[in-house]
Amino acid sequence: MTRTQPTKRPTDAEYLEDEPVELPPELLNLPWIDVHNHAHTLSWADRERYALSGCRSMVMVASGYHWTPYKPVRAEDVRFLWDDAVNRRAAIERDHFFEAKLGLGVHTGVRIEDPDALLDAMDGYCELDAVVAVGETGVTPSQHVSAWDLDEQRAVVEAQMELAADHDLPVILHTPNRTTDDGRSYRPGVGIPGYEKNTGLGREPVIEAENAALEAVKIDVEAASDAGLAEEQVVASHADPNNIEYIMERTDCYASFTIGHSWLVGVTAADVADAIDEYGPDRIMVDTDCANVLRTDPFALKRAIFELYRLGIDEDAIRQVVLENPRDVFDFDA
Repeated sequence: MTRTQPTKRPTDAEYLEDEPVELPPELLNLPWIDVHNHAHTLSWADRERYALSGCRSMVMVASGYHWTPYKPVRAEDVRFLWDDAVNRRAAIERDHFFEAKLGLGVHTGVRIEDPDALLDAMDGYCELDAVVAVGETGVTPSQHVSAWDLDEQRAVVEAQMELAADHDLPVILHTPNRTTDDGRSYRPGVGIPGYEKNTGLGREPVIEAENAALEAVKIDVEAASDAGLAEEQVVASHADPNNIEYIMERTDCYASFTIGHSWLVGVTAADVADAIDEYGPDRIMVDTDCANVLRTDPFALKRAIFELYRLGIDEDAIRQVVLENPRDVFDFDA
């Protein structure tokens, strides 16, 4: 091997036989879309990190029991969250240059006392140009603070899917994950890294099944069918190894892998790469789910773009997963 410059002693390069790797510089400038986050709850600086790392568009999900001030939650508490996101959305676009749209829904992570009032109001919200999705929603096996009967949850989820079908909107489905077991428990009252790990608030599961997380997804898909919502309009966020086979082989739904807090659920770019290898890129997306109640990473999706390439996924497939699929499903500007 010919040295490119003189050195006093041989370097590693003297012993390498591999040809130099040609990396695709276009990945540096590849725009991407985050189909599920709560960026309106983040700091200005965190939203700027989205912009600096190439975010083209995002769906800010305004539904979230995490921020409601009281438990159980009332309809007026959720309406406040919706209105807050609606009122702040335009300023977020103006400040950060990316396209910021909204997902509005009734989350079942905690019981809501009067959901019919929300469902009645949702029809008007769905007519807003800024609203591009219903959700996140979906049956949840176990709630925080106050349990919600499974039949009541399913009825609320199906009603939202009917609204989505009426307004030709996709649904962002909250699919429960099987969280990773770190092998140790925190000292009582301290060390909780995020709201979701505060297991002391959890109620007994309302789904009695060995794999309750997967059973919840199956119930949601049945609800979509009963609501007349095409499966192609369902984006199953929080896809993971526990549900990806069912989603890709038994449904026509999209699977979106949440990688903004891998420490919580263990889902990484490697899971995305495995799914692309197994099923192709046509129905796969990636989202961050960044929110101010968790330790999350606004750079996660940009990092995943590079990691997918390192893991052997070609540039066209990466572009389809991070840009083209979400652009088409959520009807973002070209």
